[in-house]
Formats: sequence, structure tokens, C-alpha cells
Amino acid sequence: MSNPEKTNYLGKPVSYVLNPVGGPLLISAEDSPIAKRAVFATKALWVTKYDPQELWPAGYTPNQHPGGAGLPQYVAGDENIDGEDVVLWHTFGFTHVPRVEDWPVMPTDYVGFSLTPNGFFDRNPVLDLPAQSNGNRCSAPGTPFAE
Repeated sequence: MSNPEKTNYLGKPVSYVLNPVGGPLLISAEDSPIAKRAVFATKALWVTKYDPQELWPAGYTPNQHPGGAGLPQYVAGDENIDGEDVVLWHTFGFTHVPRVEDWPVMPTDYVGFSLTPNGFFDRNPVLDLPAQSNGNRCSAPGTPFAE
């Protein structure tokens, strides 16, 4: 995601990179009630023009509508998002595909993402950290190497 109107000292647009941690998308049958109401989970990424009324990816009442609400409605108009304030909808979650090793106790599994600045700063922002006042950089108070 970049902003061509704001550039860094190299003249490149400031941006962020979405780094997803893999996981399967919705694996329900397309004609199932779950899939009809959770269309947002059929894609890992949606981008919509910002609208303060668009808050729920599955629609306001996902258990009370027949399907197609939320993100499918938000993108139905195919609005131009170039140069607009946008909302990035990243769908991530965990779909458990059972294995023999998961019984009787399932081991830990992870899901998530990171949002990393890319060219956002002119230099590494930690270079501005103040020096430590005690001069002790490698040990905590009370440890064998503390002063």
C-alpha cells in the first residue's frame, strides 16, 4: 500500500507491506449457508473506498440475511480507489484440517500478519533513541555483569 503523493528522501512513495501468515481460505461449499454469509472469507484481501458506514465484512447481521452482505456489497459498485482513502480488509483465520497427531489434544497453531513500513522512513527510526543513562547496555540490574 503506497501513497504516491508522499515520497521519502529517495523520491519513492512511502508504503507499507502486508505480510500474511498463510492459512486456507474458507473451505465451506460455495452453496452452503456459511459460505453465502461469509463471502469475505473467500479472499485474503479486499480493498474498499473508505465509508464510515461500512464496518462489518459479513454485513451487520450475518446470521439474519441470506448472504451477499458486507464486503460483496461494498465492492459491487466497483468504485475507483486511486487517490482515495481506502480500507484494507485482510481476512485471516484458522481452518482446522484434522490430522492424526491432533488427537486427543491439538497442538498449537499460529495465524496472523505483520504490517511493515517500506520506504516510509528516511532512515532507521531507532537511530534517534536516547543513550542509556547508566551506560550499561548488555545487562539488567542485579545480573552478574551489571555495574
